[in-house]
Amino acid sequence: MGVAQRAEPRGELAGSARLVLVRGAALLRPEQAVFDAMLAGWEAQQRSRLLAGKTVTWRERIIRRFAVFTGEMPWRWTAGDVEAWTGELLSGAGHAHATIRSYHGALALFCGYLTDARYGWAAECEARFGTHPVQVCHEWNTAVHAADYEGRPARRPFTRAELQAFFDFADDRVAAARERGRKGWLAAFRDATLFKATYAWGLRRREAAMLDVADFSANPAAPELGGFGTLAVRYGKAARSSPPRRRQVATVMPWAAEAVGEYLAEVRPRYGLAGHPALWLTERGERISVRHLDERFAACRDAAGLPAFLTPHCLRHSYVSHLIEDGADPVFVQHQVGHSWASTTAGYTSVGADHANRMLRAALDRAFAGAAGGGTGW
Repeated sequence: MGVAQRAEPRGELAGSARLVLVRGAALLRPEQAVFDAMLAGWEAQQRSRLLAGKTVTWRERIIRRFAVFTGEMPWRWTAGDVEAWTGELLSGAGHAHATIRSYHGALALFCGYLTDARYGWAAECEARFGTHPVQVCHEWNTAVHAADYEGRPARRPFTRAELQAFFDFADDRVAAARERGRKGWLAAFRDATLFKATYAWGLRRREAAMLDVADFSANPAAPELGGFGTLAVRYGKAARSSPPRRRQVATVMPWAAEAVGEYLAEVRPRYGLAGHPALWLTERGERISVRHLDERFAACRDAAGLPAFLTPHCLRHSYVSHLIEDGADPVFVQHQVGHSWASTTAGYTSVGADHANRMLRAALDRAFAGAAGGGTGW
């Protein structure tokens, strides 16, 4: 349909119209063929910048969704289409602010690529269709990033009581399955340990799913923890156009190290895959997926009668909040969870009323002590 794969002429940019459209070829469906060529060119341009394949695929899907919504090709899109699409997103599934902003971002990048004269798409469309694409995303019709935290307001960390109830229920499932002699006790034990590890090392979902057995190691500063003194997180959230970031997380909850040690000694060997590197295996002998983690978490949460807005990521939020409540240095916590900015860690933190009251009492005691000594108290 007029899209070609050929050697790149000297001086041509990856993704330019000349590289993906065959010169002089008659197109059976010219509009669809040019649109497909635009997306192919954009993919080549993004891959030349070393963007992850998952990111490139997701962006293309968003662009195709917008095209379906408008019923028009990119050279006839308008700023009004963006406003109408945003209204549809808000009234439909009720997308979160951050999600809509990411959609706007993908659309703005695509339009920016099409309107860049270096890629030749504006000239190509002018010659073929008598018009050309324009940037349809502007400051006045797109979501802006005005806050450090853009998650849903209802989402929060577990309270300590909720967290205990969640872990107790997960453990009870293991005990019940074992008593009945059911084979499912292995999966239940794995899930309970996975959830505990996600909380106890402050992990994101993918970070937890991608753990290997070899990622645990000893920490000379904590010999009492044996081989579980530190955890190497190799699939941390990547910065733009970069591979996953790595970090070392010090073990601060000995009970979690004991739980993982028990899992490795008693449960994982029963899968019969000693040579498989993954820490968490499915019944089919494969590495557990993020989707599987989400589904098992939701099933356990709902069965325990906990609020539906609690998600696996709330375990990470709980880790940050509980460490801060317990007096951990915020900078240490920031490094533990791999945040580049302290403001991000602060956005994760939601301390309980007891901790807030203790901090208030301590501040007032210092202030009154200073006043009694003739100082300002500050």
